[in-house]
Amino acid sequence: MTQNPPAVSDTPVLKLLNVESAYGPIRAIRGVSLQVRRGEIATVLGSNGAGKTTILKTISGIIDPRKGSVEFKGESITAKDPAYIVQQGLSHVPEGREVFPLLSVHDNLLMGAYTRKDKDGIARDMEAVYTYFPILRERAQQDAGLLSGGQQQMLAISRSIMAAPDLMLLDEPSLGLSPKLTKEIFEIVVRINRERGTTILLVEQNANMALNASDYGYVLENGRIVMEDTCARLREKDDIKEFYLGMKEAGVRGERRWKKKKNWR
Repeated sequence: MTQNPPAVSDTPVLKLLNVESAYGPIRAIRGVSLQVRRGEIATVLGSNGAGKTTILKTISGIIDPRKGSVEFKGESITAKDPAYIVQQGLSHVPEGREVFPLLSVHDNLLMGAYTRKDKDGIARDMEAVYTYFPILRERAQQDAGLLSGGQQQMLAISRSIMAAPDLMLLDEPSLGLSPKLTKEIFEIVVRINRERGTTILLVEQNANMALNASDYGYVLENGRIVMEDTCARLREKDDIKEFYLGMKEAGVRGERRWKKKKNWR
């Protein structure tokens, strides 16, 4: 993961301001504000149930926020139809490797490009996908439902690439994968950003991989952002080392500092 990063603009491509979303009476995220600059990889860290997936679903229009606003490329997409949001250049790779199991790998990829009309561009991106994930070329005519879990994750990411998005949302790309496959997936995610200039927002429980791959990070606890900084700085914070990286030598200092935070519990 040593490729040179693309030029990062100071202007955010994505901006959330005081967003609150809920499932019935249960508030999943509470007053979340964050931004992602064009050309960077940003990550949201948090334990299971912290609200990470809800943030992505709110951005992509699957869930309408109760409060706050979502802007994409300077335009409000708050509570817009998901199909409209996709057409604006935002793609969402959901948790759980959702593919069309009865369609071939090739046809799954074409489904990702359904909003596009540039046949030459689609062909180039298809070739790029097969370069990133050679196994998909080998399995191009195989039904997607017969792929392994790791191969389905590759296909889900590749289908998103086929939409030629300005911003890609990735939900737990390492979920259920072996350490070896997780490393491979994250290396490709970084290549997509570096080589294609695609802006990426990912949510992830594997904090070590996410912090090493990303430029800027947010820490989510109980539906609230409790910390943000460059990933280089986050990796050096005692509380991040203790609670997310499993580095016990950070000791009780990190625990004490973490518990003093305003929004703790």
